[in-house]
Amino acid sequence: MKARVEKVFRHLDPKPDALLIANAVDPHLDQTFFYLFAVPCGLFEGSVAIAHADGEVDILSSPLEAESAEQAAKGDPHVKIHVVNRGDDTELLVQKLVGGARALALNYRELTHEWFTRLVKFLPEATFADASNAIRRARVTKDPEEIARLRKAADIGSAVGREIPSLLREGITELELAAEMEYRMNRLGASGRSFSTIVAFGPHGAEPHYQPGATRLASGDSIVCDFGALYERYASDITRSYHFGRRDEELKRVHETVEQAQRAALEAIRPGAPAKEVHLAAQRVIDSSPWKGRLIHGVGHSIGLVVHDGWGYNATVDDLLEEGMAITVEPGIYLPGHGGVRIEDDVVVTKSGYEFLTTAPRSYLEVPA
Repeated sequence: MKARVEKVFRHLDPKPDALLIANAVDPHLDQTFFYLFAVPCGLFEGSVAIAHADGEVDILSSPLEAESAEQAAKGDPHVKIHVVNRGDDTELLVQKLVGGARALALNYRELTHEWFTRLVKFLPEATFADASNAIRRARVTKDPEEIARLRKAADIGSAVGREIPSLLREGITELELAAEMEYRMNRLGASGRSFSTIVAFGPHGAEPHYQPGATRLASGDSIVCDFGALYERYASDITRSYHFGRRDEELKRVHETVEQAQRAALEAIRPGAPAKEVHLAAQRVIDSSPWKGRLIHGVGHSIGLVVHDGWGYNATVDDLLEEGMAITVEPGIYLPGHGGVRIEDDVVVTKSGYEFLTTAPRSYLEVPA
């Protein structure tokens, strides 16, 4: 973990004496804790990571996850585990470990107000600075261990994507299909879903962040499935669109247009390219079709310890792509009252372009009713 700590510190200016990451209770857990300390399981509520400029990390854990913490730190001379029983003990130990440090960096984006007021109270001599942007910049490019976990999460999602057509039957509800998909991801090794699974039948597919309900699948419906697996804390995010029963000629052409838009976006990916060019490449394809203006969201985002890992891109984002970035590419066309099509894949930016992480078929597929 030393390399990750040093990576964050390279982006910090001015340099603090230490970086302190504090977890509250689920779901208010700072994923940077798990970036600096790659423990694959456990909540670590109330735990603290104190990272030092020399790459050393002190981890304060409750007894609930002490065994997992010790196992994760085994063999890493740069990580030291401290097991504490109560909040007061945590505060005293933080005071001791911080020592004479006066300048502390905090992740303002994730730190709870309650934790901040505690820090101000028991570290009265300290000054605090926001490390949020430095953390984002460090986490946006992935090391080989992270890419391996992302690839496994993507493999699980892709396998389920290939199985979805066999699960479709007339009368199945959106919620039933979502539950079946999540069950199959778990059977393949996922520790859970990386976000709330989206299954949208018919007109519901025109809402990108739709929440599945009791709607039943009928012949002639389009289907949008947006889902992902969590593997050792790393997420995948894949969307596939299908058609059930009798053909809808317009939505078939929409699907073909979205495929073309995704290919154009992928061709724009290379280190040093402005991220907005990936979005604009897809937008140009869609805006030259009969469905101009129906791409209603940015074409992608970073993916990692969370499914939206701190960075997204659209037509105005000038940030340059970097080798090692893991991003989604997800153009879509949405027709209110009719349906929608989105195709989403996870890729890693390479020296010469990109590499797919997700591999399920992307082409138009009609499933017989």
